[in-house]
Amino acid sequence: MTALDLSSPVAVVGTGTMGQGIAQVALVAGHPVRLYDAAPGLARKAADAIGSRLDRLVEKERLTADERDAARARLTPVDDLSGLAGCSLVVEAVVERLDVKQELFRALEDVVADDCLLATNTSSLSVTAIGGALRVPGRFVGLHFFNPAPLLPLVEVVSGFATDVDAATRAYETARAWGKTPVACADTPGFIVNRVARPFYAEAFAVYEAQAADPATVDAVLRESGGFRMGAFELTDLIGQDVNESVTHSVWQAFFQDVRFRPSLAQRRLVESGRLGRKTGHGWYDHREGAERPAPHTAEPAEPPAYVVAEGGLGPAAELLDLIREAGIEVREAEEDEGTRLVLPSGGQLVLADGQLAAEFADVVYFDLALDYRRATRIALSHAGHTSAETVAQATGLFQALGKKVSVIGDVPGMIVARTVARIIDLAVEAVAQGVATEEDVDTAMRLGVNYPLGPFEWSRRLGRGWAGALLDEMHEVDPCGRYAPSLALYRYACATDQREDTP
Repeated sequence: MTALDLSSPVAVVGTGTMGQGIAQVALVAGHPVRLYDAAPGLARKAADAIGSRLDRLVEKERLTADERDAARARLTPVDDLSGLAGCSLVVEAVVERLDVKQELFRALEDVVADDCLLATNTSSLSVTAIGGALRVPGRFVGLHFFNPAPLLPLVEVVSGFATDVDAATRAYETARAWGKTPVACADTPGFIVNRVARPFYAEAFAVYEAQAADPATVDAVLRESGGFRMGAFELTDLIGQDVNESVTHSVWQAFFQDVRFRPSLAQRRLVESGRLGRKTGHGWYDHREGAERPAPHTAEPAEPPAYVVAEGGLGPAAELLDLIREAGIEVREAEEDEGTRLVLPSGGQLVLADGQLAAEFADVVYFDLALDYRRATRIALSHAGHTSAETVAQATGLFQALGKKVSVIGDVPGMIVARTVARIIDLAVEAVAQGVATEEDVDTAMRLGVNYPLGPFEWSRRLGRGWAGALLDEMHEVDPCGRYAPSLALYRYACATDQREDTP
């Protein structure tokens, strides 16, 4: 099954930001495009707005004047659904209400031919439920573009329960012909991106709710240690707290209030207060003119230790040993090569976040996971109230000697980056095990859809297949609410190898 021929007319219903963006993508690809909106006059205004954007593309030399003129000639606003007759694809981008979408597609079936591909751009509703209202549900698919559609490459091509393989394939190939990067997925709450991304927000909010760190510090650690482009608090301020919470709530409800997707009470209070982020001038941060951005907590300078004793290879943090040596600090090897920790001159231990609490041990400082310890510019540390001040100072000075800023946070299991990455990996592994998408498509979706530095499976291969499950196991022991219990799929994933020599 191939992509739609460029001579095939494409219709877009709903002319808001997403509708205009999708129409522009199809138009620039070479299709005749028809615009329809139920509100009188909006389709014509949308056509004018798209024309203005085409002018800007000419100014930026991304289109020639002739290409712009040809595209404008192919763009037609229509005042009635009957004007969409003869289209080969109709993409809907109207309000996120199941009843509205179902009514629209039932009406469209009376207008278009039975071989016309019908698609919804929904981000939160069930493709199966929308298509269930149709006379020919097999030709119905999800085409979930990301905002702004002309710029972001990812498109989730979602097959509902009744979607025909040929319809999904044609939608996939058409998105690719439009210059997008499509990923195929089954109909699941949140599809790929909005399902797997939930922990990125949820764990940041959980750390805040536990009063372990303020938003500015959490965001700084996620960016400067985790390698994420934006922190969870600043990103939700950009998205809109109401929008982000609505998606979280929708996914939570769709999974029958699974505790792993539970919304944040702190975010709920923010929405109730009207602090929705940049669009209202205030969210987690104050975005009003002249407002000062709060600085992340950064520890004062401390003296580094003269030496450290390495017990084991530090696992995912093994690179630190080279960095410590390069900083001129002696690394002594323990006689017994067991464990994954550094022993400081104070006798205290410096341990990579493993899901346990520092409070469980006599004199331990935990340090957080980093995407790349050499390039990281900030490291988070946590310790218990009874941890010796000398051990905290030596741990702080050690990382400062490596050129890192240090943020000391409260004693929470899994810290910030480690717990976030572990939960993202868990949800990704479970999604693949349930047939939602392939490992490759999940990684592609998370890198392109939300700009993660690595896809979940790329991260897992780097950390080790058993890393996420081991950390979540420990977190579940500390906080047995069910939120951190590793999925059965993650257990199986951790045990899987190319060859199994063991026999029961």
